[in-house]
Parts: sequence; structure tokens; C-alpha cells
Amino acid sequence: MGLSSLGIFHTVIGVTAIVAAIVSYLKYGKINLAETSGKIYALGTVITSLTALGISKHGGFNAGHVFSIFILIMVVVAYFLFSRKQFNKTLRYVENFLLSLSFFLSWIPTVNETFTRVPLGHPLAKSPTDPIIARTLLVLLVLFIAGSVLQFLMQRKLNRAVKP
Repeated sequence: MGLSSLGIFHTVIGVTAIVAAIVSYLKYGKINLAETSGKIYALGTVITSLTALGISKHGGFNAGHVFSIFILIMVVVAYFLFSRKQFNKTLRYVENFLLSLSFFLSWIPTVNETFTRVPLGHPLAKSPTDPIIARTLLVLLVLFIAGSVLQFLMQRKLNRAVKP
């Protein structure tokens, strides 16, 4: 697959973060930073974003690096909001949205890289512009939007239940 040692490390940590996020979504309906799965997602995503800055299949700074920086900022801000402002009910919406958006954005390079490499010798996509990638990302976008609406509704219910 032509991965460097850094690329392998990046991939393993990235997959771990994705699995942790999925576990958190299934258990809590969101990436819950108060729980182990949410903490693993946050730490794994920070490490994956930082290691992505040292990887360049096409040489030099590229769109993947920009995604990494945006994702890193979102996770750091969400963690700050979580750790410093836990009792501000309004900021919970922002925290949830930032974590979900970081998760969605993580899928863009993940789908591109996976579909253009796997299966070995006969990848699912010939290039990042292949229609299968666009269709897959569209499905993920719809899931992100639906999930964000559900998270908003769940957070509103929680906020109403908590006394000021």
C-alpha cells in the first residue's frame, strides 16, 4: 500500500479514533468527552491530525493538511468547552457540533485514501474524483446532518431537564 512508518502509525491511531467515536455515538448519541470512548476519540484525532501534517502523497502542503488543521482546532476547542464550561448549557450544542463536524471531516480523507488503495491491486476508486467517493461522502453528509439534528434535540431535552 506504500505507507511509510508514519503513515502506518497515523492510520492505526486514526482507525482507533474512528472506532472510539462510533462506540461513543452508539452508547451516548454523541462523542461524549466525559467517557473513555470520547477521550480516546479526542486524543486519537489530535494525534492523527498532527501526524497527517508530516504525510504528503503529492508533495508539499495540500488540502489534506488543511483538513487536519481544521479538525485539530475543532477538537481542541470542543475539549476546552467541555473541560472549562461544563455547566454552560448553550455551549454543549457547540461542543457536540464541533466534535461531530470533526468526525465528518475526518471521513473525507479517510474515504479518499481507502477507496483509492483498497483492495490492493484493484482499488474501489481510480482517483479522488471517482463517483463512488462522491456518493459515499454524500451518504456521510446526510448522516452527519441527521445526527446533528438528533444531537441538538437530545441536548435541548437534557438542558431543559437540568435546573439552572
